[in-house]
Amino acid sequence: MPAASLTPARPFSLASSIRFLEGFTPASYDQTADGVLRLAFPADDADSVIGCAVRQEEAADGKPGTVHLEFTVHAEGEATRPPLRSGVGEAVTAQIARIISLDVDGTGFPALADTDPVVAGLQADYPGLRPVCFYSPYEAAAWSVIGNRVRKTQAAAIKAGLARAHGRALDVAGRRLSAFPAPAVLRSLGHFPGLTQVKIERLHAIAEAALNGHLDAAALRAQPTEQALASLRELPGIGPFSAELILIRGAGHPDVFPLAEPRLHQAMATAYGLDAATAAAPGRLAHIADAWRPYRSWVAVLLRVRAQETVTLR
Repeated sequence: MPAASLTPARPFSLASSIRFLEGFTPASYDQTADGVLRLAFPADDADSVIGCAVRQEEAADGKPGTVHLEFTVHAEGEATRPPLRSGVGEAVTAQIARIISLDVDGTGFPALADTDPVVAGLQADYPGLRPVCFYSPYEAAAWSVIGNRVRKTQAAAIKAGLARAHGRALDVAGRRLSAFPAPAVLRSLGHFPGLTQVKIERLHAIAEAALNGHLDAAALRAQPTEQALASLRELPGIGPFSAELILIRGAGHPDVFPLAEPRLHQAMATAYGLDAATAAAPGRLAHIADAWRPYRSWVAVLLRVRAQETVTLR
């Protein structure tokens, strides 16, 4: 089985990542509590499906432990996994690193706490937690379409049903997982319970965009933020909120402040003790968030996690 290792530029906790996924509705993550992160998903090449087990060594000398990956790569439509082609292992490793935000140098992240007590509190409450992303911009875009105008729990059930009915089933570290359908499969979808015809057509467009390379994570992150968001908003069913979700949590961009997410703005206002007028002014909040550079996405995720836990505890 192909394997690779990632050395986190601190901080990073795989255990925190797993806890995050357990509370992240779109992931429908419910697996054995053994410290292993099990993943099954379409590869960035839009032609393969990956199964991966992620483990982390215990921390030593205050440094995060090395993260170890064991994965298999299956060509879509093939009964068994073929031998790895040249460069495929590196591409798979890079995608997994992006999913758990280990493709970003986090060395400077702890220093934000020195000048911002809110960030200091978030880092203390969620040690080592980095954003856990959707597997790809493609999957994030598909989730945005599926979840439009329905409850998150209902959308998650539909998404999981699509994976079971049309995705590749893989054995990952002793568990059977179903990956979300690859773009070519989704593009041919004719009907599915819970999805309107409009959503089916929009999912076809998302799949086509992925196959044409228009949802490439590296390309989206390389563009100026507003340019990337504008290109995403050209996709049917993708508005400002969804475009930010795809860029931040699909492509894994580490430094974007969401302007179209009122719940985040309210969470930020609560954390900083801001008045209602400021909470309703994304531009003013964005100015405050400038102090989080180059980790604006990371701090925003921690604020959302705290806000969600507060709601859950009530």
